Amino acid sequence: MQLLIETSGSIRCLYDERLDLASLGHLQIERGSHVEPTATGQWTADMSPVDGPVLGPFATRSLALEAERIWLLNHWLIPE
Repeated sequence: MQLLIETSGSIRCLYDERLDLASLGHLQIERGSHVEPTATGQWTADMSPVDGPVLGPFATRSLALEAERIWLLNHWLIPE
């Protein structure tokens, strides 16, 4: 699990239950995307909550979730 500790003391990460994040202080958990089915049965990951693109379509939900995770790690967790 990667944690980004900002100079303000805030910590950003992709939520994961392997670490008790509450032990680090006050939590503010927000969605990074909306993974939803399309009308044709495929899946997209809408990254607009973090000012990103719509990824996909993907054949399965698990592929959309993996694309979401990779995009968040590369573009949101560690800013370019």
